[in-house]
Amino acid sequence: MPRDYGKEIDELKDQISALQEMIKTALEERMQTENEKVGHVEKMKNMFPNAHINACLDEMENIVGKSGQTGGITYFGVFSSGGRQSTWVKNCINTDDLLKLIANNVAEKVLSCLGNADRLNILLALLRKPMSVVELVTECKLNSTGQAYHHMKPLLAADLITEDGKGIYVVQPYKVQGIIMLLAGICDMADETYSKSRWDSEE
Repeated sequence: MPRDYGKEIDELKDQISALQEMIKTALEERMQTENEKVGHVEKMKNMFPNAHINACLDEMENIVGKSGQTGGITYFGVFSSGGRQSTWVKNCINTDDLLKLIANNVAEKVLSCLGNADRLNILLALLRKPMSVVELVTECKLNSTGQAYHHMKPLLAADLITEDGKGIYVVQPYKVQGIIMLLAGICDMADETYSKSRWDSEE
């Protein structure tokens, strides 16, 4: 059976035209994704595999872009240990308000209160389970109950920990999220995926 070269050429032209149109559409969509902005915020489409999280990020980008603020964060979590649980949701936190914590010295005060190995070990122990002072001395390898009380005093004053009856101490449930989120931030800062962190440098 003789071939109809004219027809085959026409079909090939149609296929090439369709392919060109597909490429054009894909490029236009990519350009829209890369260039779309709301105010000063560039939209980051499909940044995360989960569609629900992408929708939340899209909403946050819109809020920040329209308001003109520097940024915003949303976070939630659950922590359950030692028979106690804390669950939290914080939505659309304005980063301008967070940055003010440096200017008004609140960040310095909080970090100074926590910036001690013994106090951090006490917090770690109490996050795991409620304990007495005697148990904390053993668990945290402290020299005496006096030393334990010395480090517990600023934690009590900051309402990070409290006595939960009969000499048993616990982390305040409404402070757990702050401690966990602070550790999450430290994890980000210490992450060496993109750079080598030097936290032991004296300079």
